[in-house]
Amino acid sequence: MVRGRICRLSVRDVRFPTSLGGHGSDAMHTDPDYSAVYVVIETDAEDGIKGCGITFTLGKGTEVVVCAVNALAHHVLDKDLKDIVGDFRGFYRQLTSDGQLRWIGPEKGVVHLATAAVLNAVWDLWAKQEGKPVWKLLVDMDPRMLVSCIDFRYITDVLTEEDALEILQKGQVGKKEREKQMLAQGYPAYTTSCAWLGYSDDTLKQLCAQALKDGWTRFKVKVGADLQDDVRRCQIIRDMIGPEKTLALIPLGIGIATGEQCHNRVIFKQLLQAKALQFLQIDSCRLGSVNENLSVLLMAKKFEIPVCPHAGGVGLCELVQHLIIFDYISVSASLKNRMCEYVDHLHEHFEYPVMIQRASYMPPKDPGYSTEMKEESVKKHQYPDGEVWKKLLAAQEN
Repeated sequence: MVRGRICRLSVRDVRFPTSLGGHGSDAMHTDPDYSAVYVVIETDAEDGIKGCGITFTLGKGTEVVVCAVNALAHHVLDKDLKDIVGDFRGFYRQLTSDGQLRWIGPEKGVVHLATAAVLNAVWDLWAKQEGKPVWKLLVDMDPRMLVSCIDFRYITDVLTEEDALEILQKGQVGKKEREKQMLAQGYPAYTTSCAWLGYSDDTLKQLCAQALKDGWTRFKVKVGADLQDDVRRCQIIRDMIGPEKTLALIPLGIGIATGEQCHNRVIFKQLLQAKALQFLQIDSCRLGSVNENLSVLLMAKKFEIPVCPHAGGVGLCELVQHLIIFDYISVSASLKNRMCEYVDHLHEHFEYPVMIQRASYMPPKDPGYSTEMKEESVKKHQYPDGEVWKKLLAAQEN
């Protein structure tokens, strides 16, 4: 039962000093501090349920996204949740097409990251009120209702509402069996946690050994800073994991995988039209939340391109698991050449952390979008006034 008028929206800048350990480091991001713009929306409903949404950033600049969330807040406050989900496409357009804010967008960059945070909070609130995890909310939703959540502007040359409805209706066949399979076996994952570019050789070996012990069979290595060093590091990983494990995409023909930083559904549409990618990497925060990711999943299905999502950071694994499990159950109906990224960082700061078993994502069972953070963690890591940052900033001054 959807209920309540949204009466409060709060947003906080939460940062983790991951740069100190080289976590998340690659050729372009040598010292990232995994960060999140954390949005909480509350309603006047007596149940007291809150919607929590995040968007992922890398430290500096997080405060800019916070400002963008505050600039969008008037579109959310005093709105009835029932009215929002009853015309979700209209609400999405309201956020992405603000007559003044769209000048610094539209549907890309800072404003779009802020839009994702707000919409992620709305989806979390909706799913919690329905008593379902977001993936289950989507799986159980009538195909016409699902289609009504999507903005088809600029993509109808490859995907119309009728196309999307046909894909979703075909996806009804065998859906129950695939849901049982997911609940029993989970969605296959690969790990990036072993081979960040800033790690020493000893750390690479130690983490690979532990990952193998934990059952991982698919490994991602960060490269791009120095070719000879890349070759050397890849050889270390290959020697550690052996010839039968998957390193990058060698046994799959070394196709192009991209999408982690694609601004919107239009860029994905153009890449698909140009046959420029063989593996599509959606990101749960780069795009405009569930609404826009739905359109990309459906386009990928039409082009028969496997989706292998980007994840990691702060909460990206928690978010994307819902999308990829829904995709398998209701859209793609296939696990061929499909896997989802996993990074073993910062899950302990979430109330409903991702669950990995046998190197697979296990479908979350708690209601919501798995985005709710522990209040203690938020307070400690809030920038710049949290306990963690007060100490670090004071030490830098000295």
